[in-house]
This record gives sequence, structure tokens and C-alpha cells, in this order.
Amino acid sequence: MTYADLSAESAAAGGSPSLGGYLATPSGTGPFPAVLMIHEAFGLNDQIRAHADRLARAGYLTLAVDLFSDGGARRCLVSTMRSMMTGSGRVFTDLATARTWLAASPLSTGKTGVIGFCMGGGFALLVARDGFDAASVNYGRLPRDLEGALRGACPIVANFGGKDKTLKGAARRLETALDDLGIENSVKEFPTAGHSFLNETDEGPALFRPLMRVMGIGPDPASAAEAWQRIEDHFARHLKGVGAKQPPSTAP
Repeated sequence: MTYADLSAESAAAGGSPSLGGYLATPSGTGPFPAVLMIHEAFGLNDQIRAHADRLARAGYLTLAVDLFSDGGARRCLVSTMRSMMTGSGRVFTDLATARTWLAASPLSTGKTGVIGFCMGGGFALLVARDGFDAASVNYGRLPRDLEGALRGACPIVANFGGKDKTLKGAARRLETALDDLGIENSVKEFPTAGHSFLNETDEGPALFRPLMRVMGIGPDPASAAEAWQRIEDHFARHLKGVGAKQPPSTAP
């Protein structure tokens, strides 16, 4: 598990001059299918690194990109959230740079997925049509022009919490839009789960944690286990070809 320095590639593309991330590499010699991971609003912390390690153990070269590389959450959060709301800005250059860097790695097969959580889930949805082979959206905010943002997207697996008061009805709306566009998808709302239910521990300042629980934010291990299985099955199919539908035989 190493620090990945993408600053030269990012600067050349007009992105963040200090772009970096956490690179989790599977055991073995590779090459491996790759996954770009996009963090929550709290940034690239131990929880996100643990998520990246989990995907590496499942056989994916995983880059957890640090969207706050140029100054941390205090300096970058507002502009990053603004980019998510508008669908434009330097963040998208950074994500494109990270995708290209990851796909071009000698450890990568070139097959590349994207996964995001909370804020990162919103971004994963917005870049799902930008050259990825599969996407995983976890309790991500939906864009205003949902069908416009999703048109041409790769196959998507999405997980939401039924007790998440910040995203009421999001799972149903996302599934309907994807179905209407003919995009392969598997969207599920877990009745007992809230926001950030894939996390193993409560996040954020201790002062706010009681309020977060009231708002339906926090771990739900039972739901998380199924959600992770859905994610790994989705990536296995579209990045490894495991369980993929085979074309009909043309043999006589």
C-alpha cells in the first residue's frame, strides 16, 4: 500500500498541482483490473483507506484519489461540493487524470471501475459515462438533470439506506432513470441502513456524532455485508469477466 503521486500528470492536464492518493495493490504479480475510489466529504481518511484495502484483497488495483490534495477539507470542501452540484470544475479534471493514470499502470489490465461513497458516490454517478467499465454508487446525491447526467453511463450498482433522511426516494428515482435509459443497473435500498452504512466506525467530529445518529448516519454491519457482496459481484462481472454473459456459439 503506497502513496501515489499524480501531481505531474495533473498539472499537465490543468488539474490540481498536488494531486495524490492511496494506492492499494493486490497480492500477486498482476496485472489486475483497477478501481478508482472517491472519498466522502471527510476526505481520504483511515476508513477510505480500509475500503481500498478491501478491494485490493478482492483482486483490484485500487487508487483512492485525494480530492483535497491542495489544502485539506477546510480549503477544498466547498469548491469540491460546488463542482458536484454544477457538474463542472477542476475536480473532474482530477478524476479524469486519476482514471487515465490508473488504467495506464503496468499493474492494470486496463479494465477500470469507479466507486464512491457519500460525496464520492455523487461524483461516481457523474463520471460513470467517462470511460469507466463499471460504477458503484453508495448513498450518493443525485444530479438535478438525472437522465442527462446518466445518458451513456456504464453499468451501475447502487446502495442506499432506507433510514437515510438525506436521500429519501433517491434509490427509486435512480433506478427509474437508469431503466428508462436502458442502462444495466442493480439499485437497492436497505431498510435498516442509514447514510454511510458501509463504514465500519462512526466518522466526523465526536461533537456531531449524536446528531449524525439521529439523522440516520452510521454503520450497519448486516446491510454492509450484502452491499459489499453486490459491489464485488458487479466488479467481478464487468472488470474480471466472472459470471459475464457469453455470446451465443457460432460453431456448426
